[in-house]
Amino acid sequence: MRFGLSLTLLLSTFAYANPRPLAMTYPYQTVPKDGLELEQFVDLSPVRSIDTTGELTWAPRTELVTEFEYGLTDRLELGLYLQLSNDPASSTGTLPLRFDGIKQRLRYRVLEQGELPIDLSLYAEVAEMVNELELEFKINLQRTLGPVRLMANLSAEHEMYYSGEREWVLNPSAGATVQIKPWLHVGLEYWFNVELGEPGSGTFNAAPHHFLGPSVMVQLKKLWFTVAPYVRLDNWRRAPQLGDDYGPVWVRTVLGIDL
Repeated sequence: MRFGLSLTLLLSTFAYANPRPLAMTYPYQTVPKDGLELEQFVDLSPVRSIDTTGELTWAPRTELVTEFEYGLTDRLELGLYLQLSNDPASSTGTLPLRFDGIKQRLRYRVLEQGELPIDLSLYAEVAEMVNELELEFKINLQRTLGPVRLMANLSAEHEMYYSGEREWVLNPSAGATVQIKPWLHVGLEYWFNVELGEPGSGTFNAAPHHFLGPSVMVQLKKLWFTVAPYVRLDNWRRAPQLGDDYGPVWVRTVLGIDL
């Protein structure tokens, strides 16, 4: 009894840096001034690949993103990213991760929570990738109703390939999360991706893709962990093919550590 009471009091006094109860959707909050947080993202989706015998098989398409978030002010946050990924369709046997590029972004929190009917933050990112330059913009919206948070990101990327091709990528997301305990949040999230432009026009990868799934976040004193498995809602009758970037399911995990 004494241990349980002590644990409850401890959890209720934890100060969290900037946890993400939804894995895809950025919250309105930013890291406080001089705060530093490390976030590790891991994305996995099973896609078709060729094994060492030349047979068609399943392999995880993987993306690893490491992000450092630093509070420049109480409302302005700097993010620095390092990204690696693999391409199961381009090799056989082992699937080594390759360096994709680096990203830098700013997120600005407009006013304080509750001063607007919907809390708002703005996000701008530049990414120098191995084959393209990306500009990304987000509008982060949030409404808090007691233990419930409703969140949405209106997001678009402009991708400028070094080959001269250009395209827009729309990837909004939205969801709701409920605080069950001070250390436990559960939610439901939807996200969408479509490519509009030259490189992938008319292909499966460029077509609209819709994903829906639950999200669970556990918070400790200086650490939080979010896991979210999603089911793809489109093209279920189409047989998976070599070269697909989107499998029938997608799983994202995020680990955050307050430094």
